[in-house]
Amino acid sequence: MSPTPPPAAKPTSAELDVLRALWETGPATVKQVHAAMAALRDDLTYANVLRQMQLMHGKGLLTRDESERSHVYAAAQTQAATQGGLVKDLIRRAFAGSGKALVLAALRDGHVSKKDRAEIEALLRKDKP
Repeated sequence: MSPTPPPAAKPTSAELDVLRALWETGPATVKQVHAAMAALRDDLTYANVLRQMQLMHGKGLLTRDESERSHVYAAAQTQAATQGGLVKDLIRRAFAGSGKALVLAALRDGHVSKKDRAEIEALLRKDKP
């Protein structure tokens, strides 16, 4: 039986950029991730992406398939699982454990577009008994 990997650490902002690229493309080589990220940031070097992904693998944020010459990396957790963990931590730390306070802050402070607000309202109406 193989040892269970340690729980993944909370990703930094730079690590979330790499994860977003992998969630969009699926498992990919460093070259593929660099190309996806460079489309948004032209100052990003291949060496920086390689180092970041190696560190993320060490932290348990990425898995790595070494069966091919070019290693293929994948996010260790789904986007939903990662986002859920980050939201849970944010609610606990910044909103004293109140999900309601987080939602109200987002709605009150203009962080939600009119289109998104309409979608939220429709979802809430659908859940009414």
